[in-house]
Amino acid sequence: MKTLRTPDERFENLPGYSFAPHYLEVDDTEGGHLRIHYVDEGPENAAPIVLFHGEPTWSYLYRKMIPVLVKAGFRVLAPDLVGFGKSDKPTEKNDYSVERHITYMRAWMQQLDLQNVTFFGQDWGSLIGLCVCAFEQDRIDRIMLANGGLPDPRNLQRMGTVAITESPDPMAFTKWQQWISEREDLPTGQIMANEVPDLEVEGLGCAPLSQREKVAYDAPFPDSSYQAGALIFPLLALNSPEQADQFSFFTEAWEIYDSWEKPFLTAYGKADPILGWFDKIFQEHVPGAKDQPHSEFSDGTHFIQEQYGPELAEILVKFIGTA
Repeated sequence: MKTLRTPDERFENLPGYSFAPHYLEVDDTEGGHLRIHYVDEGPENAAPIVLFHGEPTWSYLYRKMIPVLVKAGFRVLAPDLVGFGKSDKPTEKNDYSVERHITYMRAWMQQLDLQNVTFFGQDWGSLIGLCVCAFEQDRIDRIMLANGGLPDPRNLQRMGTVAITESPDPMAFTKWQQWISEREDLPTGQIMANEVPDLEVEGLGCAPLSQREKVAYDAPFPDSSYQAGALIFPLLALNSPEQADQFSFFTEAWEIYDSWEKPFLTAYGKADPILGWFDKIFQEHVPGAKDQPHSEFSDGTHFIQEQYGPELAEILVKFIGTA
């Protein structure tokens, strides 16, 4: 597997991101290894909070949450998924799969031997992270999600019905897939700042961002050769029942969440047309989500950590203290 590693100087002097880098290596499933970067702040012996980002972002997305959580006394770990941030980047699109990423992140959690974890995920960080939590459930104490999902191959119609009812634009993800399938590069900073005129998906980006913040989101990708993961991830999604056999790990995870009694909290931006509606699925079908103090942000977009990072962190701290 051919990989690229973003030069360290690309990450110098990024606003709000002065966290020391940490690294470990995982098996790439082809006889080689991949280096995963992660933030690890707070006391090593404190209760761990794990934060998973999605696509096309990296742990920079959590810069507003990490200080609040550390100040509250927690150990906070925020990895960069393979293909993103400071982690290694396979250069071929066919090197990427959801199943491989679940394997990588399980290995990351196992190597660190994390216990009594509070997990927080968003976007692809929830799809991958919820599978990791299900398959490593003895390590997990509670889960909080913000604008994330987990497709259920057993009942895609249920998801579609909720999306049609709740989403401001039920076709938003299809539009996103179509747009990205025609790209040879990805203007990540502009996407995050809602500055891509031909991307007709309202509620995806989170304007306004400063020029330096946009540069920070572009930092992992010196050029398009580093962007294979960012370009292919949306096209790896489960879209139809005919694909169900290819996503058996989602079915296995949902079979665990069908009887998941551990605390499960949602805090969603409702202006997000892609996943802002998925909280209803979890609230209805995960036992641990029953009677929890779920939150909604009426103007919250897909990357809600940019808009409401400190508020989400405070909700998470309170959740840990009461659940």
